[in-house]
Parts: sequence; C-alpha cells; structure tokens
Amino acid sequence: MDALRVLLPLATLLCAFRVSEQGPEQRRLYRDLMSDYNPLERPVKNDSETLMVQFGLTLMQIMDVDEKNQVLTTNVWLQMTWTDYSLQWDPADYPGVRNVRFPNHQIWKPDILLYNSADERFDATFQTNILVQHTGECSYLPPGIFKSTCKIDVRWFPFDEQRCELKFGSWTYDGWALDLKMLDADLSGYTSNGEWDLVEVPGEKTDKKYPCCEEPYPDITYTVVMRRRTLYYGLNLLIPCILISTLALLVFLLPADSGEKISLGITVLLSLTVFMLLVAEIMPATSDSVPLIAQYFATTMVIVGLSVIATVLVLQYHHHDPNGSKMPKWTRVFLLKWCAWFLRMKRPGEDKVRPACPHKGVRSRLSSMETPPLSTASQNSTSNMLYVSVRGLDSNPHSTAATSPDSGVMCGRLLRPGEEELLLPPTQSYPVGSVEPELGKILDEVRYIAKRFRDHDAEETVCNEWKFAACVIDRLCLMAFSIFTILCTIGILMSAPNFVEAISKDFFSN
Repeated sequence: MDALRVLLPLATLLCAFRVSEQGPEQRRLYRDLMSDYNPLERPVKNDSETLMVQFGLTLMQIMDVDEKNQVLTTNVWLQMTWTDYSLQWDPADYPGVRNVRFPNHQIWKPDILLYNSADERFDATFQTNILVQHTGECSYLPPGIFKSTCKIDVRWFPFDEQRCELKFGSWTYDGWALDLKMLDADLSGYTSNGEWDLVEVPGEKTDKKYPCCEEPYPDITYTVVMRRRTLYYGLNLLIPCILISTLALLVFLLPADSGEKISLGITVLLSLTVFMLLVAEIMPATSDSVPLIAQYFATTMVIVGLSVIATVLVLQYHHHDPNGSKMPKWTRVFLLKWCAWFLRMKRPGEDKVRPACPHKGVRSRLSSMETPPLSTASQNSTSNMLYVSVRGLDSNPHSTAATSPDSGVMCGRLLRPGEEELLLPPTQSYPVGSVEPELGKILDEVRYIAKRFRDHDAEETVCNEWKFAACVIDRLCLMAFSIFTILCTIGILMSAPNFVEAISKDFFSN
C-alpha cells in the first residue's frame, strides 16, 4: 500500500514531464529537418525517379455562372499528397511528435495550377501550411475561390446543361519528373445552388505530348456537369410569353367595328419586344448558337407580326367602299364558298327566303301606297283624288292611270260615277308635261324613291359580301394561327434534351 502511494505521484510526474517535453522535441525536430533541407530540390532519393503526387479536389459550392462573360466561379478545396524523402524521422527519437506543419514556402511543394484560370491573380488559392507525417507524407489542402473559363452553350437555354472544365497540372515539371494520380472529386460538403443542379463531377487524367518535346505533360481535368433550374425562367419569361402570344389570337375575335384590332396587335408586339430585350441582356453576345427561348420569342414575334398584317387585310375587306372595285370572282369562290363551307359559316339572313324578282323589295315598300277605297272618293264630288299604285296591285275600275313603262308604277286620278274615262294607252309613253302637273311630280318622286331603294339595296348587298369575306378571313386566321402557335410552342420547347426532366423536377416538385 505504501509502494502504491509512492508510485502514483511518480507516474503523474512522468506523464507531465513527457507532455512538457513535446515543445522542445518539436523544436529539435524542426532544427534537424531543416538543417540540410533545400526547398528547391525535388524530394526524391534518385534524380531519375518520378515523384508521384496524388491530386484531388473537394467542391464546396458553385457560386456563379456568368453566361455573358463565360466564367464559372466555384469554391474548391484542393488536395495534394506526396512523399518527401527528406522529411522522415523515427517517432521514437522525438517522443510525442508524429507530425509537424511547415509554411508552404519553406519546403518543396508541387507547382500545380489551374490552367484555365480567369482570375486576376491567376492563382486564387489561400496559402496554407503543409502537414508532414513522420513517414514523409506531405498533405497540402489549399482552399480557393476559382474563376475558370467555360464555354457556355446557350442553345437550349433555359433548359440547358453546361459542362465546365477545371484543368489542373504542373506548370514547370514534365511527366518524367512529376506524375499525377487522380483522386475522385469529393462532393460530401457541397452546398446546393439556387440556379443550378449539380449532376456529377467526373475526372480524367491525360498525358499530352507536344511536338517540341519528347516528354509527356500530365494534367487532370474535372468536368463540372450542372443542369439549370428552370422554375425562375419559366415563371418570369416562358409563361408570360405564352400568355402574350395567346392574346395575339384575340385580335381575330375582336369585332372590326371596335377599332382596336390594330392597337391590340401592336401592343402585343411591343410586349414581346420588351421580353426579348430582357433575354438579350442575359445571353452572351455570340453567333455560335441561338438560345431556345430566343427562337421561341422570335417565332412568336413573327406570328404576331403576321397577325397584324392579316388584321389590316380584314379591316380593308370590312370597310371596303361599295362604289369601288367589285369583288373578284376567285375571292368570292374561295372565301364565300369554299372557306365558308369549311369553317361552317353562313351569311347573316341566308336561311331566309330570297325574293323572286330583283325589285320585290321596292314593290313591297310601295304596296303600302294602295288605292283608297271608292267610298272615300265618292265623298268628295268636287275634286278628283290622285293616287299612285303598283302595276298589278290596282283593282279599282273607277280610275284613269298613266303607267311608267320603266318603273312599273301607275299614276292616275279617281273619277266620280258616271264621269267619262280618259285612260291613257298603257303601251304608249307620254312625257310628263302631257299629264297633269301633280301627277308628273308624284311620278318623278316615286321614280327617285324607287331608284334610291334599289341602289341602297345593291350597296348593302355589296357591303355585306365584303364584311362576310372579312369575317371568313378572321375565322380562318384564328384557326391557322392557333394551330401554328400551339405547334411552335410544343415543337420548340420540347426540342430541348432535358425538357421533360426539367419541367417535372422544377415545376411539379415544388
């Protein structure tokens, strides 16, 4: 028991003594290792040996994809591991010291850089310490914000998938002096991006030989494959464009008499132009390919432009002057017969019974001017009653009448019973002066009224034909442009390789 009481404090002192000796051991180790160390020497036993460097990276975040400048910005931690022959020791000679850390400028490190760097400093890594194990294994993990050049292919924008390369290699050593061994990219600490979905980061090692040199030059290329998330662009660009193109179809449903058909078409065209300018600000100024959304906007603008032209034609037909040129025969056959039959359209009043003769409308209006009954005439025995009737409608035998051979109108006066009848021969045409002045005036007025009715009916018939042709064109354009808009929308948008996947993932998953 007394021995245990003595040994326990001694063991405690020994443990404290070993811990306190760690500082001096490290200091002695640093002095011994750096006494004959040259950071310019390649750390191999024999100069003919090839130093193997294991290289990998950890992708932490995709920070930005600048399509306009074609630059990819990523947060990456590099991982380089090699064995330094001059930095080995026996842990038994230096108790408690199994690894040490050196600033990166004091010992040799590989000059591996990002070949396609777009940073102003070119090397954007933070110079960290190098961890050295007692076996000579050196680990260098510098983090950095890398800006790399990337050819952005915007052909399928906003349903595009980009492949950006990060090419690393030694800047001065060839493959015989320094060889690279690729490690898989580590994505365990990746932070997701709101605009891009990370698909994969495959790596590939290549040994490239140049015509000038015999030795190979190895490099490791990691390809960052990412797919654009389309929810933002779908809600802010695609859906408004589809709605605006649908509004262009309403131009053909708007009545021509409203006077707003052209205004609506021009307004839709200007709206599409504004959206086109928004897309142009995002896209790079390149002529290699036309973005998918730009193709859709351009096609929609062409459709709206053609709709404005068709609207001008419709208005010209609708407001056609009846005293102008007559409707061509091919137009009447094509529009009023074939197209009207195809569109199941009928003229207004076509179902009604048409008159048997061309002047029936005039006759029906004049039929109200019937001969007054004989009793009315007999009540006034001091004067003759004038009357106007239509040929074939007058049945009063007590009348003397003069008939106008060209108008079919009979003019005469009523006679009292027993008065001689002086009837003018109906087949002979008499000048107006040979008839009583009152009858001549009435005859002229009736002729004028009948002519005005016939001219009005003829003009109204012509106007109705042109208006019906305008309606047929409106209906035909509505069907044609609707089909063309639907086909263009489906054909252009669904031509993207990952359209279905992007829609199902971004729209329906949210």
